[in-house]
Amino acid sequence: MNKSAETSAPARRVPPPVVFLAALVAMGALHELAPGPEVVSEPWNQLGWVPFGLGFAVAFWVKFRFDRAGTPIRPFKKSTVLVTDGLFAWSRNPVYVAMIAALAGIAVVLGTFMPLLVIPVFAWNIQRRFIEAEEPMLEEAFGDDYRAYKARVRRWL
Repeated sequence: MNKSAETSAPARRVPPPVVFLAALVAMGALHELAPGPEVVSEPWNQLGWVPFGLGFAVAFWVKFRFDRAGTPIRPFKKSTVLVTDGLFAWSRNPVYVAMIAALAGIAVVLGTFMPLLVIPVFAWNIQRRFIEAEEPMLEEAFGDDYRAYKARVRRWL
């Protein structure tokens, strides 16, 4: 999309996938440098690959759904369609929920306590930097349709 289709949000804003990757790196660093007590032992820690994989599957499904609807998935780009079906009938932010599930999965795979601390920090960061900025933009773009959607569907789950 061209510059006119973007909002007035800063152009240098770090996109959520980069924040997600930074969280993964932080989890790995904490696991290596200050792991804390073991919370999930082998072989049970391997179950963490399930939410990790599901998180990625959801993210790709939502990307496909947005592409099919003809609206951008990237935050702060002007939305052209309000997607409210599928996973969006249960959460207004299924991609962010999927990212948290993927992080939780990796925390289980790592099996130590300290990587778990990254998850609430990530969720808080996403809510403050993205969700709270995206919601007024969607309300402006879709008006009463978005307000009705917001009233019936939770932000997270």
